[in-house]
Amino acid sequence: MKNEVIAVIGWIALVQGGLGAGGQIFGDNAWGLLQKWWDIPTAGYIVLALAGIALALWGETAKKRAKA
Repeated sequence: MKNEVIAVIGWIALVQGGLGAGGQIFGDNAWGLLQKWWDIPTAGYIVLALAGIALALWGETAKKRAKA
């Protein structure tokens, strides 16, 4: 159960970080939900996406190890 929650949080962070960085790079402002509450710079969204990748990979590999 814990690994599934970590994986979901990682995927959400990855999507929000990717949307925010993509919106600031390719558009005029960030996309996604976080931009409604905070003004995060592009580098912050990139760090959020990288942290999301790490959490998603950790959660997914832990789920696979638990099944094996």
